[in-house]
Amino acid sequence: MPRRSVVPVGVFLPLLVLAACKGGSSGGGGASGGASGNAAKIGSALSITGPAASYGAQQRAGIETGVEVVNASNSLGGVKLEVLVEDDGSTKEQGINVFQKFINQDKVSVILGPTLSNTASAADPLAQQAKTPVLGISNTAPTGITDIGDYIFRDSLTEAQVIPGAVKKAKAKLGFKTAGVLYGNDDVFTKAGYDVMKKALDDEGVKILETQTFAKPDRDFSAQITSLKGKTPDILLVSALADNAAAIVAQARQLGYSGPILGGNGFNSPAFIKNAGPAAEGVLVGTSWNSASTEPANAAFKEAMQKKGASPDQFSAQAYTGVIILAEAVKQAGGKTGREDINASRAGSSR
Repeated sequence: MPRRSVVPVGVFLPLLVLAACKGGSSGGGGASGGASGNAAKIGSALSITGPAASYGAQQRAGIETGVEVVNASNSLGGVKLEVLVEDDGSTKEQGINVFQKFINQDKVSVILGPTLSNTASAADPLAQQAKTPVLGISNTAPTGITDIGDYIFRDSLTEAQVIPGAVKKAKAKLGFKTAGVLYGNDDVFTKAGYDVMKKALDDEGVKILETQTFAKPDRDFSAQITSLKGKTPDILLVSALADNAAAIVAQARQLGYSGPILGGNGFNSPAFIKNAGPAAEGVLVGTSWNSASTEPANAAFKEAMQKKGASPDQFSAQAYTGVIILAEAVKQAGGKTGREDINASRAGSSR
């Protein structure tokens, strides 16, 4: 089984649980929507289909595991978590439709997702306008997410928080002086990853010899890779979603590029390892979740996932953490499940 060499930059799960515990108490009466008997209704907008489907599947497993753990603990004084899952299709348009359904028809207490920053940039404003709290569990674009408004939060580290550390540690290990860069220019997430990569390389004094782009539907990257390889960079940096990332890495090796490759957050998926095959060996990637952490919260998460027969990864860890944060918000709100109650209690978590 191919392995990635991971550049560790932080332990995600326990830090976010602690952040949730810092939230303030509820601000009073609840808003409309959210309550369903003694249930807090969570709308999960996930990429079940489309380019981000590999992330969405892991997120669904993490959310369902988190809900089972919270409900089994009876820690919310009779309140149960109820989750509704809808496919955002990895697109802005479908994401908007899902948000409208959650807000107006299902009247959820809170929304988890959507999977991609690209979708969040279009759908989150609807929730902000309707005063429906949103907790992004994988939105890593540095801007255009939480700055939408005070009902939009996230538990995912941004590319700006992960990539610079990864570049710095990789440079210290490998000593590279030049780089080639390849990124998807039709997605908010991959474009943001490129922007951060460029700045990180500049800050480390690494010369970028050439930059190439692609679009999500592309499957043949030979022209870009051949051009980059011809410049003989010491390292190749790639900002791509998992499916594109796997194809790029595999094709780079097939075309004779043998140097190191450092990927953005999109590489943090079992689908990348599976689809890239042996070419995934030795790829470097910064990650916001450390599977080797012995922290109690991390151990509990991995055990719960394994009981469901699921393999934990960064995306399932962030999704699971999102459920724990929301449960803590309900608890701090005294069991109230109104949108404003949850938003007020959740305000102590990372924005």
